[in-house]
Parts: sequence; C-alpha cells; structure tokens
Amino acid sequence: MILQPPHDCSLCPRLAQFRAANASTYPDFFNAPVPTFGASDARLLIVGLAPGLKGANRTGRPFTGDWAGDLLFAMLLKHGLARGSYAERADDGLTLVECAISNAVRCVPPENKPTPAEIKTCRKFLIAQISAMAHLRAILALGKIAHDSVCDALGAKKSAHPFKHGAIYEIGKLTLISSYHCSRYNTNTGVLTEAMFDAVVKQAKLAAMPQI
Repeated sequence: MILQPPHDCSLCPRLAQFRAANASTYPDFFNAPVPTFGASDARLLIVGLAPGLKGANRTGRPFTGDWAGDLLFAMLLKHGLARGSYAERADDGLTLVECAISNAVRCVPPENKPTPAEIKTCRKFLIAQISAMAHLRAILALGKIAHDSVCDALGAKKSAHPFKHGAIYEIGKLTLISSYHCSRYNTNTGVLTEAMFDAVVKQAKLAAMPQI
C-alpha cells in the first residue's frame, strides 16, 4: 500500500478543487497532501485532523505555521520528543525524537472541515502509516476526528473506545491516548489548557517509551 498520497492526489474531488484554488491564490504555498513528519521507526505517532490553510498547507509540514503547532512543538521539545528550534517553517532544522506526526486527512479542507467520505477515503494512508511503523507503541490522537479515524484504522469499535480527553486505551499491541485538539480555539476558550496538554504528551511518551 502507498504510504503517502501523491502530490496531485485526486481521490477527494472537493479537496483537489480547493487545493487548485489555493494554488492560484497562494502560489508560494505547498498546496498538496502533507506528508508525515518523522521517521517510520518511531515509537510514537501523533495524529491530527488536517492541514491548516495557512499552516501545514503553506509550509508542507504537519502542524507547522499555526498556533496548534506552536503549542505542540513546544511540548515535544519540553519532553525530549524533538530537538532544535521551532520557527514555523519546514526548513527550521527541527527534528523529532522517537515520534512522527501525521493527520487523519492529508489535504487542507474548506473551513477546516473534511466530510465523512473524505476522512474515510484518506484513511488508507493512515492505515499504511501505522502498518509501516514496526516499532510503534503508542498513538496520540488530537481531537475526535483523529481519535475516531485511528480507531477505524485499527479496527477498534468506537463505542468501546469513546473519545474523551486523557482517555487511554489498549488496542492490540498499541496504546491510544486521546486529547482535545491543541487549536487556538480550544486553548482560548479553556477547553484545553497548557497544563492539560503537557500532561497528555507526557503520558503519550510514557506509553511509547516506558524505559525513558
């Protein structure tokens, strides 16, 4: 199975049309399916929703260029899951340590809202990503869409693994940890505090690398 969608992926017509429109409006943006950031031998996989229009869709790296990335990469650096300095661009030199970052949907959706059909269509790339990670021990899902898509990718019943912040589920040989998405909206409204996110990233690291 192909691990990453092609640069000109047309599996989701609405998303392909939206990318084409953005390529005209923002010709300097990446404007393509955003590939996973990190190595396939990592022990932790972080799964988000989809690229932001002026975030990952601009930079070509998950969570890079918007508020969600500011918080996520700060926490990864704090917990030793990243090295270097985050500077909101793909060539900032930042590297990940024993973790990789991807999205449930690889292309930017209008209004940041992929349809159920688009989520389902893109899931084959998530399944391929998980399957390719031989040393994977834990998955941190950011938001309900990511959580549900991971459950579907793993063949786990969502009714038995409901989304809630801080939930920890053992699914086969993997541990699934779920968190509210680290979006500006969630942090501004207090749905997710930095302390809450700090705790869940710490738990994800512990699940993936209990010996460290």
